Amino acid sequence: MAPPQRNPPSQLRDTWQVIFPVEGGPVGLPGTAVKIEHLAGACCCSGRSVGFIWQAALSTLNPNPTDNCPLYLNYATVAALPSKVSRHNSPSAAHFITRLVRNCLPGGINRCIVMVCERSEVFASACALARAFPLFTHRSSASRRTEKKTVIVEFFLVGQNNGPIEVETLKCLASATEGVRLAARIVDTPCNEMNTNSFLEEIKKVGKDLGIVPTIFRDEELNEKGFGGIYGVGKAAVHPPALAVLSHTPDGATQTIAWVGKGIVYDTGGLSIKGKTTMPGMKRDCGGAAAVLGAFKATVKQGFKDNLHAVFCLAENSVGPNSTRPDDIHVLYSGKTVEINNTDAEGRLVLADGVAYACKDLGADIILDMATLTGAQGIATGKYHAAVLTNNEDWEKACVIAGRNCGDLVHPLVYCPELHFSEFTSAVADMKNSVADRDNTPSSCAGLFIASHIGFDWSGVWVHIDIAAPVHAGERATGYGVALLLSLFGRASEDPLLNMVSPLGCNGDSPDEEMERDSKRRRLV
Repeated sequence: MAPPQRNPPSQLRDTWQVIFPVEGGPVGLPGTAVKIEHLAGACCCSGRSVGFIWQAALSTLNPNPTDNCPLYLNYATVAALPSKVSRHNSPSAAHFITRLVRNCLPGGINRCIVMVCERSEVFASACALARAFPLFTHRSSASRRTEKKTVIVEFFLVGQNNGPIEVETLKCLASATEGVRLAARIVDTPCNEMNTNSFLEEIKKVGKDLGIVPTIFRDEELNEKGFGGIYGVGKAAVHPPALAVLSHTPDGATQTIAWVGKGIVYDTGGLSIKGKTTMPGMKRDCGGAAAVLGAFKATVKQGFKDNLHAVFCLAENSVGPNSTRPDDIHVLYSGKTVEINNTDAEGRLVLADGVAYACKDLGADIILDMATLTGAQGIATGKYHAAVLTNNEDWEKACVIAGRNCGDLVHPLVYCPELHFSEFTSAVADMKNSVADRDNTPSSCAGLFIASHIGFDWSGVWVHIDIAAPVHAGERATGYGVALLLSLFGRASEDPLLNMVSPLGCNGDSPDEEMERDSKRRRLV
């Protein structure tokens, strides 16, 4: 997949492969540029004919922003990406890669994609390709299919640093793409299968793969320990709420990082119930927790130097005799009281417990929460860019750069608690859980509610990522957030590729400085 001016695949000599087994994907799974010499013998073409057809195909491409041309009776397709993108897009054009692959790949059991890109775009391109091959399907035709589909992805590097890709890099790409597809599968799975029990099994499975035993608090134990937010949201559901933690604590760690994921496996809105047009799709409300799980698995597999805790706030916001009512007052894990004025503003309640636990019990220096928090996010930053809200300007910039590096795009929200937090004023509790004025930057306010439970004067770094819109594209999950977390915290990874895509990269550090790194300095360089 390349702009027309790049070398044709007929000139390829060495390529490096990542293989996607396609489990249960729909027939005709997508793709783009194909290695032409693989087809030459079958098409009875001479080398000269292949070259002529290739040049003719290139001459027809006029990417605006993309274009494609089928070859050999649709047995192959060559596609072109935009020659340039705007400053708020990823140089890899990751969204266009996924779109082209979904729409253009010829059908078949064994298929091949050749991705032509620069080394700096390999990570984002691989994650974009993975999004095009979802794992979850319940189509009856898929269950009757006996043959197993395979897609081979080959990277052809161009530009200055175009040497062979190391085996370690391929392992990193495999881990990252597995994480993306894991997160997408969880989000795509409906709540009659992916309830809180099932999600906990997914967490235990990842823990078993990594040799980690999760810490789990469930049901009445949550209430006894003071997790009033998680318990209050999930107490009416058949499957009880839970808080689960996976912890990676290596020797020599210099700082503690916590990723907190919103895992509302289904959101009816509670007694402030959603309408018939807004409730469908609410199986995706666990997208933050799914992304944290996929990223944690990939990060730990590639080697992570610092303490890393993945905190999952799991609940089903259901309706029943035990449902939380508007006007109820809950005591959250922070010790602060919250008057409920909207039971459909539940995500911030479970995350408030999660970040307070990360601060008080895990001693985190950096807390990042990720959530499908507000519908207003899609209005504020659009369908492709998640929204970031943070108490640290440097981390705000780092999130934007990480998004461009990995393809999970991010754009800042206004951080101004002294002007906006008054939206939650309550006459009878420390705060309400929903704003008084929905026209006053509601996505920012929702994030500030979470931050208030660790304190606006907290000395650590707090980052909130609202992924409500980019968690899905149409009716399919994207696995958004996995690549972003891997890139943003790549500085603390032992993997060279993740170091390279991290905005906190060590290119300017001398070996001595690297040896003497401390937790505060390594946060932002």
